[in-house]
Amino acid sequence: MSITAAAESTTNSAPAITANLRVSQFTALPSPAQLSAKLPLDAHTSNVVERGRDQVRAIMDGLDDRLLVVVGPCSIHDTKAGLEYAARLAETAKEHEADLLIIMRAYFEKPRTTVGWKGLINDPALDGSHDVAKGLELAREFLLNVAALGLPTGTEFLEPISPQYTADLISWGAIGARTTESQIHRQLSSGLSMPIGFKNGTDGDLQVALDACNAASAAQSFLGIDGDGRASLVSTAGNQDTHVILRGGRKGPNYKAAEVAAASAKAAGSGVNPRLIVDASHANSGKSHHRQAEVALEIGAQLETGDSSAHTIAGVMLESFLVGGAQNLNVEQVAAGEAELTYGQSVTDACMDWDVTADVLTKLAQASRVRRTSNQV
Repeated sequence: MSITAAAESTTNSAPAITANLRVSQFTALPSPAQLSAKLPLDAHTSNVVERGRDQVRAIMDGLDDRLLVVVGPCSIHDTKAGLEYAARLAETAKEHEADLLIIMRAYFEKPRTTVGWKGLINDPALDGSHDVAKGLELAREFLLNVAALGLPTGTEFLEPISPQYTADLISWGAIGARTTESQIHRQLSSGLSMPIGFKNGTDGDLQVALDACNAASAAQSFLGIDGDGRASLVSTAGNQDTHVILRGGRKGPNYKAAEVAAASAKAAGSGVNPRLIVDASHANSGKSHHRQAEVALEIGAQLETGDSSAHTIAGVMLESFLVGGAQNLNVEQVAAGEAELTYGQSVTDACMDWDVTADVLTKLAQASRVRRTSNQV
């Protein structure tokens, strides 16, 4: 049979299904508006969030001479342990508030190099069941509980839908090294209501982060969802509160004074905020939680020198939890009831334990005080 004849013979038959051939299921989720109505902000929570944003903005603009410290678990997998950590951190933040602005890491989505557990929102039971509706509710409830302690939070925005469910509770946001070059994340950041830091690329390339800052500061139009969960054209005014995060790369760390100074100068030359945040974890510490504490103290020592690079370091990022190190998460074992997870220990990147963290924060506060005093002379 010829092609023409075959086409004519199927003219009156039902069309073949050509869409969603590899999709096994669609599961409806509550809209952002529905979840926000179930777990709303109150006046105290709103004040904590907005004050945190204003203070981060002031530090990044050089109007507040304290050191910004974004610290907390690599990821939140157990909200009970996370809230115990938050309670300790809130007390410490109050103790050091003259010298440090402490923002708690509350990361609910984790990028994976290949596959693995993708975070509390994606798989809250840690067993492969992927109850995203429950994950979104747990994440929002956690943020409300942390804000009730008076502690602002920061998170990494990994995909463009979930921010509609939680972003009203976030004081600072990050775009990770794997997604800094993504047009979707640059567009998303242009409409987010809080300051956003872009990490340098995984290879250490700074230019992708500078390009991201400039793109996110511009007005954008893109596909997204509104508060009712409807597909929408999202038009933004641009985010003027973007900055660069130095996290090292495959070529090695980039937190030393000379590298910080060079990065700051390159940012200024690109029209980007020359004040930087330095990530003491990831490639800057070789993902060693022991080395991370050492890097943090080396950054603190830089602050005390009073040289030009010391004044361009606006903040530091730390990964920390109740128990040091990290543990392996096997979702199949969790599903089978065979896993025994250590309470308060990371299931993603290795973290400093609480006692080490408290000591590091004390020393960073001292270093910030030295820098602040030198600024006032």
